[in-house]
Order: sequence, then C-alpha cells, then structure tokens
Amino acid sequence: MADSTTDVGEQTKADAGPAKKKIKVVISDLHIGKGRVLENGGLNSLEEFYYDEKLIEFLHYYSTGLYRDDEVELIVNGDFFNFLQVDYRGHFLTVVTEGVALEVLKSIIRGHEKVFKAFADFASRPGKTITYIVGNHDQAMLWPGCRNYLNQVLGASVKYKNIVYFFDGVHIEHGHMHEAANRMDPKKFFLKKDLPEPILNFPFGSYFFVEHVLKVKQKHPHIDKIRPFSKMVRWALLNETGSMIEIFFMTIWYFIKSAFISDPRKAWPFRRIIQVILESAIFPDLSESARKVLQDERVHTVIFGHSHVYQYRQWSSDKEYFNSGTWTEITSLDIVSLGKITKLTYVLIEYPEDGSRPRGRLKEWKGYHRIEEDVAVS
Repeated sequence: MADSTTDVGEQTKADAGPAKKKIKVVISDLHIGKGRVLENGGLNSLEEFYYDEKLIEFLHYYSTGLYRDDEVELIVNGDFFNFLQVDYRGHFLTVVTEGVALEVLKSIIRGHEKVFKAFADFASRPGKTITYIVGNHDQAMLWPGCRNYLNQVLGASVKYKNIVYFFDGVHIEHGHMHEAANRMDPKKFFLKKDLPEPILNFPFGSYFFVEHVLKVKQKHPHIDKIRPFSKMVRWALLNETGSMIEIFFMTIWYFIKSAFISDPRKAWPFRRIIQVILESAIFPDLSESARKVLQDERVHTVIFGHSHVYQYRQWSSDKEYFNSGTWTEITSLDIVSLGKITKLTYVLIEYPEDGSRPRGRLKEWKGYHRIEEDVAVS
C-alpha cells in the first residue's frame, strides 16, 4: 500500500512537469533616441541605438521556448532612454518639466515602435516582469507622468527604482552616483522653489553634456564613443592638434563659467567642480566603487553600468563585480581591440536548483541567425 502511494505521488510530480526556473537579466546603457530616421525623413545623427531587431529577438528569446514557463525578471539598469540627446521642438534643454520630459519620451517611443511592442509582448507573458533603475541620461524617468505613460505603452506595471535595487545579496545600480560629475542629490530630485512648476535637478554632468559636449559633437560626433579616453586625447593632440586645443580651451572656459555662475539651478560648490576635474570622471572605472559596496557582508554581487565598458572582477569566491557594458558602438584605441566594436553585453543571474545564492554571468547577445542585415550608417 505504501508503495502504491509513493507511485501516485511520483506520477503527480511527473505530470506537473519540471520545476520552474528563476532568472534575472540585466541590461544597461542602450541610449535609445528617437530613431535613426526622423519624422521628416532625414537621418538622425544623434541616434546611438541601431539594434532594434536584436533587442526584439532578445526579449523574445527570454520569454518563449526554454524560458516560456520560467520566472524571468528583466532589469533595465539605467540610460535606457537618452533624454539628454533628444531635442524638444528643436532645442536641447536643461530646464526639464514633467510636460517636456513626457513629450520627449513619446518621441522616443514613436521612433522605436517595434521595440516597445516587443517589451509589451514580453511583459504580457506569465512570470515575466520588468524593473527599471534610473540612470543619469534618463533622469526624466523620475517623473510620475513618464512612468505612467511607459506603463500604459507596455500594458504592465513596471517596478521603478530611483537609485539602487537590492535583492538576495545582489546590489544593482547604474553607477553614476559614484562620481562627482553625475551624482544626483537623492534628497532633491526636483527643484521647486520660486519656480512656476518643478524641474529636474540635473547634476553638473548633465549640464556639461547638453551645453558643451553636444556642441563638440556637431564637429566630432564620435568624441564620446572612444575608449580609452586618455589614448584618444594623446592621438588627437598628435593628429588633430588644432581641434584638440580648441576643445581644451572651450572645456576650461566652461568650468570657469560654472564656478562663478549666479544661476541657482547650477549652484555647485567650487570644491565639486575641482573634484570633477581631478576625478577625470568622463569615463570612470567603477571597480573600486564596487569593491567598497562589496565590503557590506550582506552583498556578494555588484552590477553597474554607466562606464560603457563591460567588466568582471572577483575579489573572492563570494565577492563579484559585473559591468553590463553598453549596446552602443564604441571605437577602441587599444591595440588588442582596435577599431569600431559593438558587443551587446548583459548579465544573466541564475538561481541554482539547490537553493544556494544566485550566480551572475557576463553574456553577449548574438541574436538569431540572419543571412543579411542593413549596415548601420551614421
């Protein structure tokens, strides 16, 4: 009789099928603008995201087939939208109200309609959820109106995190809070005093990008896409000396003006500006910041984005750091990877069946097999 009961129990388990797996997928720094082709038919030279089809395939892969019945959380770790590089009615603004941010968001979604349909398809499947962590280029996603609109487009309730997402010993944040240039004030995301309506409280780096870097990019559109930055400076001094000297003095003048400006929106302490210069925080290495976070005994894994350089470091078998890299094009001046490169990197977090701690792996999305595809021309 006991044997019969055991057989029935085993049969019931067999009928139920294999246990559902639990994974989390972390992507960052897609920098999606309002499309490669503008509404007037012209090319958008400021669009940085060329991989709509690859992203659509990525979302399909992790919500169907092997993962159809699994619990899959997609974690978007900042700079998904490139608000700083999308114009509002022909102008790039540093005074961003909720209404302005919402209109920019709508223009981005119109420019990548198939991508957001794929996100909606992903979120509609059982066990599939989306978490959004705010970065420095998509600070506008702090506005409730932008969050509500994205939820409406996706037909799902996205879980939003302003700075950090912590779970099961895993610490995820974009990474901009670990450098002086782009560190936001967590106690004052919006400015309201003596203003007709609230505006975003941008950090120094956002003003620097909109008011200075975008002007430089008009002549040198790839200047912020070259790694390592120090080698680019040395190369430019030798090969484009005049342009580099001009950019250098423009930059110094911007810092001087910033130190003495009377605009209350830009009231940065002189010490902060000096810190920005000393840190050389344009393209930071966040591994030291990750090591400090890992000193917390509750944390075994740190995942950042922001630097656009995928990275893995291990301080012990129980202390790991991942940087998920970027899905945008990078020009490398390192001899081992010389030239234009794009790696669609991400971090996959898997929960072992034995119930032990989740483990991360740095992955590269290759996409489904394609016989041909359009060449990205900018």
